[in-house]
Parts: sequence; C-alpha cells; structure tokens
Amino acid sequence: MHVLVTADTIGGVWTYARELVAGLVRRGHRVTLVSFGEIPTQTQTSWMDGLLGLDFRPTAFRLEWMQEAPEDIEASSEYVKAVIDEVRPDVLHLNQFCYGALHAGVPKIVVAHSDVVSWWAAVHHDEPPDSAWMRWYQTTVMAGLAAANVVVAPTRWMLETISKHYLVPQNGQVIYNGRSPNLFNPHITKEDLVLTVGRLWDGAKQASLLTETDHVIPVWIVGTEKHPDAAIGGEAGLRAAAEKQVFFQGQQSEAQLRYHFSRASIYAATSRYEPFGLAPLEAALSRCALIMNDIPSLREVWGESARYFQADDPRSLKSEIERLHYDRELRLTCANLAYNRARQRYTADRMVDDYVRLYEEVIPSNATDAEEPAAEVPGASAA
Repeated sequence: MHVLVTADTIGGVWTYARELVAGLVRRGHRVTLVSFGEIPTQTQTSWMDGLLGLDFRPTAFRLEWMQEAPEDIEASSEYVKAVIDEVRPDVLHLNQFCYGALHAGVPKIVVAHSDVVSWWAAVHHDEPPDSAWMRWYQTTVMAGLAAANVVVAPTRWMLETISKHYLVPQNGQVIYNGRSPNLFNPHITKEDLVLTVGRLWDGAKQASLLTETDHVIPVWIVGTEKHPDAAIGGEAGLRAAAEKQVFFQGQQSEAQLRYHFSRASIYAATSRYEPFGLAPLEAALSRCALIMNDIPSLREVWGESARYFQADDPRSLKSEIERLHYDRELRLTCANLAYNRARQRYTADRMVDDYVRLYEEVIPSNATDAEEPAAEVPGASAA
C-alpha cells in the first residue's frame, strides 16, 4: 500500500504524523510525506533515519489557518496534485482540510485535528467576526470536508463540533490519537512538581490559570510565547510569578520535555479547547497524575482516570493540586489509572492499526477506478 500523507511542522500534527508514518513504514507500507508551514529542522526529521519506505517532500507553504494563506493554498494545492500525479498513491491521508477538495482520482481521508471557528468559539464564547478571510476559510474547510471519502476526528466531540460548525460528513469516523509508550519513562522517582505544556500565545491553552493563585509546590509552564503566523505576531505576555511558585521554562527540546514529564508528579491540562491533547497523553505515559479542565473532550478521552477542576476556575485548579500533593496515595492511584488507560487505549500501534483498516476499506480493488464524492459546498453558511 502507498499512502500520501500531508502534515504541518508547527504544532502537534507533526508529532502525530511522525507516529503514523513511522508505524506505516515499519509495517511494510510506502509513504510519501508532504509537509507545510516551515521547513523542518534536522532535529524534527531525525526520526526518519532508517525509514527506507519514506519519501519526504518538505515545503514552506503557509497553512490554511494563517491570515495570508489564500495565495499559498492555491499554489500548495497545485504542488500536492503534481506529487499525486508523480507518485500515484493508493490513498490520501490529508491533515489539512483544504486538500480534501483536490480532484485526485484517489480516495481521500481528511483528518479534523482542529479548526479556527471552533477554536474561536471556545476561547471567545462567540462566533468569529465576519471578514473576507474568515469567509474564505469557512468555504475552504467546507469544500475539503464535502469532497472527502472519509472525515476522521480524534474524538467524538471534535466530529460533532465539525458537524455543528461546517457540515455533517457523509462518512465520519473517530480514530483516537496515539503515542509510543517506549518514548517515555514512567519509572523515575517523582518530584513535587506540577507541569503543563502548550503554546503560551494560544488563549485556548490558558496556562494563565496557573498564574492566578499561589501554589504549595512548584509549577512549571513549558512552551513558546511567539505566534507562528507573522501576520498576527505577538507574544503571550505572561510573566513569571516566582512568589506564587510559578516558573516559565520557555520552549524545550523533545528530550527535555520527556525528562520533565518523567520528573513531574502532576500534569495540569488547563485547555479550554482541546480536540484530543497529545501533551496529557505524554504525561500519562510518564505516569503523571492528571488534573484537567472539565471540558467534554478531555472527559471523553480520560474518563475516570483523571481529576477534573471546575471549568476555567483557577481556585478549583489550585484545590485539586493541593489535594493530590497532600494525599500521596490518591496521587499514585491517579497516576496509575492514567498510565494504564494510556497504554490500553492510546498507543501509536493501535492508532496505526486503525488507520490501516480504514485505508483498506476505502481503497477499491482496482485503485484506478476510485470514485470521488462531489466537492460542492452546501449552500448553508457555517455556524
């Protein structure tokens, strides 16, 4: 089987793509990987060493959620189409909405990792303001969804959200994300330390909740403050609060993050918008106890294996941190529950197996006869 995968190199999609692509190649499948956003660094591509069935095509085309994207999307769509014509894959695994509208003669799976409208609604509790760019973005997303053979989301919540804000996919499925457990160390003695990881400029992550109260143990906030879209720019504006035991660690390498996960006894998932959440999964695989904002997607993924604080309430978050700090037995129980749930449900092997089954379902016996659904966008406007 030959799969063409698109990815971006800026956020968690790159981590997701790494697990997917490596798993496919190790199972004997061929993969053509096309990346967008920024040319990846050598550190970002080191995992490709030894993957002989991988054909990597890096580009610096802007991503569809960026303000100056329209021109780039037209050019990048032509580029992707040219790659498809060249390598003739059996199936397209598209991690951006826009390429779902390509007329490719190949089955198309579009994965809805996140989107601007649902992000805006979660952060601002309102619909995004009308603008030419927003109308272009909504039309682009709907066209990609409408033309996909299958739309995949990483949670039921995200699939329902796409249906609410854009359209109901003709074939929608949920495949939960996964990580490789052997990348993380759950056996190091834990320290009295709370960790959270995320983009500090992203209001959806709301790490600021941790700065609004003082804490009984150190709290480390890890992540970049600089927005990746130069047209928007700006910094997170958060300031260290040592008197509250809150410390900003900046952006960290993958190896540094793994070390921090292994040391921290508690992971705080403060997001108000989290279609899945790879960082909490990495924390769970490192045997951290999870404290989570009480939002539907995190409840869906973690169930009773996590502690939840009242939605967006810093005092409730502080209270849960203190409860786990002072009750060591409860903390260990929570850590083991999260670790076991992660190992049972959210491994990279399980995720790759699910995608391989989906590919086999959509690839016709004669791949050249693959039929495409119409790419027309329904007349109703997105919510």
